[in-house]
Amino acid sequence: MKTVRMQDQYQTYEYGLDAPEGKQFDSQFKPGLSPQQMLELGIFGGAYFEGEQDEFPEQWFVDAKQGLEYNKLSNYFGVKASQPREEWLHKGWINEQDPRGWFQWYCRYYLGRRTEDDARQIKRWKNMKRHVSQLQSNCQSGDELCRPVQRQALLHWAYDSRKL
Repeated sequence: MKTVRMQDQYQTYEYGLDAPEGKQFDSQFKPGLSPQQMLELGIFGGAYFEGEQDEFPEQWFVDAKQGLEYNKLSNYFGVKASQPREEWLHKGWINEQDPRGWFQWYCRYYLGRRTEDDARQIKRWKNMKRHVSQLQSNCQSGDELCRPVQRQALLHWAYDSRKL
């Protein structure tokens, strides 16, 4: 088992990789995009990791749309579709092991980390499916101009809303 050690402004953390990268996901968790694909498309205004992404593979960031400050134009749909981290904390969505939230959990899960928080995070991911249904009910297939905020939010959760 490989061990990852990292330190950034939010934590000093060590974790083991128990599964092969990108494989052996929970049977209910079927993301449509890898972390690398999400970063390349443009998520979280390009500033999710705030320049601190050393624990993740370099190739994930070669073509990533990123910067040190949030810029909605870095998002695939060019709109703001997320709340600030402070709001995530206030709502209790952040687990101490992943202080940057769901996407950090997903990146670590994708690499092969498995923890007791996986079931909660997968449940949160599944709850985003309601937005897929809303797009399918209210938009023409392939119309990326229809509900761009909702489409961008789905990208933040590894749903490929371009295909809806």
